[in-house]
Amino acid sequence: MSQTPQNVTQLLLGWGKGDKEALDQLLPLVYDELRRQAARYLRRERAGHTLQTTALINETYLRLIDQRRVQWQNRAHFFGIAAQIMRRILLNYARDRNRQKRGGKAVHVSLSEAFVIPAEKDREIIALNDALDMLEAIDERKAKVVELRFFGGLTVEEVAEVLKLSTVTVLRDWAFAKAWLSREMKDGQQESRPD
Repeated sequence: MSQTPQNVTQLLLGWGKGDKEALDQLLPLVYDELRRQAARYLRRERAGHTLQTTALINETYLRLIDQRRVQWQNRAHFFGIAAQIMRRILLNYARDRNRQKRGGKAVHVSLSEAFVIPAEKDREIIALNDALDMLEAIDERKAKVVELRFFGGLTVEEVAEVLKLSTVTVLRDWAFAKAWLSREMKDGQQESRPD
């Protein structure tokens, strides 16, 4: 079976209804995309990061198959959930390493116009996550757009499909969220500097 959005969606729906065979057929179809997502995440991590792509995929897969309350909608929804799971795994990993090494405060960083995290330290992921949590408290939809676009690598059209929004709304939310996060992280960085 080829990886068309329709085939993946059909298998997701079958899996959601308890069809174990659908899950077995699904993994080979989505593995390459999960690998690309994991590699994209790990490229943003600091040099010498000890978590490997395969380990991140395996941990994500284990958590995905443990999802019992998810009503899978389609391929984009699946990869959006996978992105959330990968983000949490890397965040937990970064927090654990930060706690073990320094136990200190998180360093806030700014985002470039391209919205790329410099691949230097675990604390940067924590700072972005904290800013994203603040955005979520203010506007959950905009935070979800960031998570799906930035962390999940979904296109504007895929995000619109998952969130049931127009592409214009996704683009507007994306632009607002980037500016808001950039400002928050810049303000946080200034606050953390000694006087």
